[in-house]
Amino acid sequence: MSMVLVTGGSGFIGVHVILQLLAAGHEVRTTVRNLDRARDVVAMLREGGADAPDKVGFLAADLMRDEGWRAAAAGCDYVMHVASPLLAHAPEDENELIVPAREGTLRVLRAARDAGARRVVVTSSFAAIGYGYPPRTAPFDETSWTNLDGPDVQAYPKSKTLAERAAWDFIGREGNGLELAVVNPVAVFGPALGPDFSESIGIIRMLLEGAMPAVPRINLALVDVRDVADLHLRAMTSPEARGERFLAVAGETMSVLQIARVLRARLGAKARRVPRFQAPDWMLRLAARRNPMVRAALPLLGKVRQSTSAKVATAESLIRLGLVKA
Repeated sequence: MSMVLVTGGSGFIGVHVILQLLAAGHEVRTTVRNLDRARDVVAMLREGGADAPDKVGFLAADLMRDEGWRAAAAGCDYVMHVASPLLAHAPEDENELIVPAREGTLRVLRAARDAGARRVVVTSSFAAIGYGYPPRTAPFDETSWTNLDGPDVQAYPKSKTLAERAAWDFIGREGNGLELAVVNPVAVFGPALGPDFSESIGIIRMLLEGAMPAVPRINLALVDVRDVADLHLRAMTSPEARGERFLAVAGETMSVLQIARVLRARLGAKARRVPRFQAPDWMLRLAARRNPMVRAALPLLGKVRQSTSAKVATAESLIRLGLVKA
């Protein structure tokens, strides 16, 4: 089978991609910013049921540095570029997200091209597809791009849009035959394998811990991380996937209040702290004056996106791993 490099192997999507690559018989190498994280990744792979997680190779590489990428890509048939910079706070300077996302993507693409890889699969986001538009009834698809000049487009969607645009431009101008496919997930849920998980799963943990007295009027389109990982593997090997974007979404939208109700119905006493009511928008706007994370959520108020009910597996895994505060 093929040798595959997965960037950002300690991340939520990255670990699930590695699990499915191993199950399919591929050899896997992954990058982490610090090799001390290798032990954590192996533990998460073992939690996910990998037969031989110790066979995964680890190299240190940082999206903001050239060092390490040539060695990481050497001998690889395919590259899954899953790594993406994320901040625990809303940045004062949007370039704190934009520059690492764009320049890191270009570093990975150059390394893959120079190593003679066949194809790179980039993990982008719905944030590069459906932001910056007024309310609309027409669904977004892979032909849509976030309008960077639109209202309330913040640092994260800008970073994902500009990074993906840079990837396509690179392939067109200097890819030298390197192929590209892109996966654009919506909010990613599914079973957590350890303390590294998506911001979407962070919402479930906040609900379970009762961190908010009432939920915001936000709707989410959801997709299961296992489906996202499966889509990455299909985009890697399918001839038809060359030069294509794939919007990873499943089912109908769900409001945060609907998610809270499902958690209470399915988890019983374990969901005793989950809020029962929806906060009025004015309350969120008032809180946003003091809290930058709340302020970042304001553009989502009332907007509708597609979804599925994968959050139950998410909640159960958080409880099983002891990641919800008692």
